[in-house]
Amino acid sequence: MRRLRRLAHLVLFCPFSKGLQGRLPGLRVRCIFLAWLGIFAGSWLVYVHYSSYSERCRGHVCQVVICDQYRKGIISGSVCQDLCELHMVEWRTCLSAAPAQQVYSGLWRDKDVTIKCGIEETLDSKARSDAAPRRELVLFDKPTRGTSIKEFREMTLSFLKANMGDLPSLPALVGQVLLMADFNKDNRVSLAEAKSVWALLQRNEFLLLLSLQEKEHASRLLGYCGDLYLTEGVPHGAWHAAALPPLLRPLLPPALQGALQQWLGPAWPWRAKIAIGLLEFVEELFHGSYGTFYMCETTLANVGYTATYDFKMADLQQVAPEATVRRFLQGRRCEHSADCTYGRDCRAPCDRLMRQCKGDLIQPNLAKVCALLRGYLLPGAPADLREELGTQLRTCTTLSGLASQVEAHHSLVLSHLKTLLWKKISNTKYS
Repeated sequence: MRRLRRLAHLVLFCPFSKGLQGRLPGLRVRCIFLAWLGIFAGSWLVYVHYSSYSERCRGHVCQVVICDQYRKGIISGSVCQDLCELHMVEWRTCLSAAPAQQVYSGLWRDKDVTIKCGIEETLDSKARSDAAPRRELVLFDKPTRGTSIKEFREMTLSFLKANMGDLPSLPALVGQVLLMADFNKDNRVSLAEAKSVWALLQRNEFLLLLSLQEKEHASRLLGYCGDLYLTEGVPHGAWHAAALPPLLRPLLPPALQGALQQWLGPAWPWRAKIAIGLLEFVEELFHGSYGTFYMCETTLANVGYTATYDFKMADLQQVAPEATVRRFLQGRRCEHSADCTYGRDCRAPCDRLMRQCKGDLIQPNLAKVCALLRGYLLPGAPADLREELGTQLRTCTTLSGLASQVEAHHSLVLSHLKTLLWKKISNTKYS
């Protein structure tokens, strides 16, 4: 036994004594190969992580470009002076998932904020801060000098109609846009202010934030400079694996992901409270003041919550107005339903005979959210609730996107789920 332990010890530490070399001639080669392989794999992972980080995290480029345009008088905004002159906006952790959309946690006037900025016009494999003039021409080209406030109002209304549909509430949203543009409250909108707010409207998430400002589950907009904008601080992630490096996420088997969620995430009653907030958010997206919105990337990475476990949508990039999705699908050629996909999972049926996408989505928001909640709520659920909760979630996932069925069942199913969860956590410290 002692001999075996000693041999195992020698193998692990790759000693090269003459006696061992005589008995195990291939051990030296194997140890060298394994050591070389470990060094190579480690170096490769470090290189890939650094390359990925340097590509994704270009906050310095974003700040240089924005401040260059501000100093030239091309753009304006409520945080420009703090960002570019007083240096009161502190960039902290990079949270960007893609180079085109820069996302950082930060600090502004003693508040935790999220900083967001798009730099796709300047960013390529050799992107440099001196690419700013091209960005000025591409992004801050409208409105042109000489545009009247009446023309700008009509231009904004036409843009909103094209993206959100012809809704009676849109003139009120145009009023919000003009009010926000006049950040210094001088009762006039300058060309720089108009260019900035127009550039912001081209950002899908900003348009959603503006539309959902009165809703409690969307982050509050705090300020902007050009097309850079600040929102409330970064909400906590719904589960810790979402914060793992992208290279490691595919390596985790589903069973381990579920275990991580249960062990490292909030206690089940807190998860129930977060889930209720998510269901309320689905309600807010369905026939709200500015029409219906579709969630086109339904993942736990987009589910956030505050310190008190109130749900906050972490990322609105993949939430789209119904009119935008329908315009994308209308007349689109297809062979399979996969060809009729907007974003990640807003999918419509393909009419094989006409070879065109249909207008109704296969799954509504609620069905996709319920599929997500099955993996989020069922592990660790109280025994007396698990069976009924599982049944209701399964029923919910079978909802189709056909307008007639959504109208008939959507609100009822959603109400039952919320009631079931509230009954379990009401009159406790978790409610």
